[in-house]
Amino acid sequence: MIFAHRGASNYAPENTMPAFELAYQMEAEGIETDVQLTKDGIPVLIHDEDVRRTTNGRGFIIDHRLEELLNLDAGAYFAPKFKGTRILTLDQFLEWACDKPLHLNLELKNNKIAYEEIEIKVLDAIRNYNVKKHTTISSFNPESVKRMRQLDQTLDVALLRSRKHPNLVGYAKELGASSLHVKHTLLTPSLVRACKAANIQLRVYTVNRTILIKKCLKLACSGIITDVPDKAHHIRNNFK
Repeated sequence: MIFAHRGASNYAPENTMPAFELAYQMEAEGIETDVQLTKDGIPVLIHDEDVRRTTNGRGFIIDHRLEELLNLDAGAYFAPKFKGTRILTLDQFLEWACDKPLHLNLELKNNKIAYEEIEIKVLDAIRNYNVKKHTTISSFNPESVKRMRQLDQTLDVALLRSRKHPNLVGYAKELGASSLHVKHTLLTPSLVRACKAANIQLRVYTVNRTILIKKCLKLACSGIITDVPDKAHHIRNNFK
């Protein structure tokens, strides 16, 4: 399965509607995006804890109310034609995605800032839009993975990992994860085998280079997370 990383983020400003719409047009089967909470507790889609890199604003997400964030430009930094693009709320994204054949990967950005009740808020949202069956909630924060599993026993919950662990699959199972999302540098045949033996879905990020896309296809990973869904789609269609 091909997941568009923050949408088709190689071609449009990440985590914005233009990037999501383009990913869908490129026939990505899934979309990965990042969730944080505003000062007034509203889930919004943005990767960095600070707004500076991807908007014309400054300061931390947690220090801004939703109304303030919605006034920021989240597209001009990428290219002039995207000027006026706005930060999305999780509700806006789910309203757009709920009637599309897409698997959603919502990453909780709570490994640096402990957003209060972010797990409950996101779970409530995916239930409200009836997308739980085709949604994965992921986090680098092991405590968040455990909390999410405690809240819902049937949801697909993924542990994100960029560093080695002596027993990564066992650790993920111990936390209650049903999926494992790893940096491409951690991908090995033995990890693939261990995940299959433990019935763990293995998805790999951020896979943009041709050689890495082919490696994931050869090892039969469950999914790849890429900035270039069109390229990944083409390679998969022609892979032998």
